[in-house]
Amino acid sequence: MEDTPPVRILLVEDNSDFANLVDLFLRKHEKDRFEITWKENGQDALDALAAGESFDVILMDFFLPGQNGLETTRTLRERGVNIPVIFLTVNKDFDLAVEVMKLGVEDYLVKEEITTPVLPRTILNVIERQKLKEQLTALEITQKRLEAIQEVVLKITQEIRLPLDGMRNDVGGLLQKHDADNLKTYLVIIRDNLLRIEKKISQLKELKTDKTVPYIRDIRMFDLSE
Repeated sequence: MEDTPPVRILLVEDNSDFANLVDLFLRKHEKDRFEITWKENGQDALDALAAGESFDVILMDFFLPGQNGLETTRTLRERGVNIPVIFLTVNKDFDLAVEVMKLGVEDYLVKEEITTPVLPRTILNVIERQKLKEQLTALEITQKRLEAIQEVVLKITQEIRLPLDGMRNDVGGLLQKHDADNLKTYLVIIRDNLLRIEKKISQLKELKTDKTVPYIRDIRMFDLSE
């Protein structure tokens, strides 16, 4: 278990006794390690995230001094922070549940549940769902990139198909005429390069992944070695 990185939790809660209780209960959890960072209000939480602190999940109390939990979560989303949020409230409120779900909050717990297995189970489930979302998003982005690449390759192929065919025919004709003289070596090099270009274009058209490798400085190139 020690080799497994801890689950990093940002707890936004103005009640120090409750924050200590959450920390104590989660540290007793045997199967997983939890690392709690406690902030007393929404602004401190926003400042921590703006400073680059990284978390797997946010436990957000609704009743906070200054900005409440709903307003803080809205600010997070407006800033592009997509860390999953679990709301903590003193009782179930249907209207509040609707509002937090509109902001993409992952789950909603009553504070009484924090000393039960529900809390660690909910945290781990939310993190797992977030990982699945990220994987699906990555797959969608990859698919869109491939579709864009194939569209570009198709346009390029249409533009150079005729010149390539013409060059290959010309080189083939010249090879027949100069089969036994010094020009043959150069003509063979030209022919082989034309064939290599056609092969690479064919590979790009059939590209199944957008795997790239370093080329020059920050430039990368598609790996067509397979």
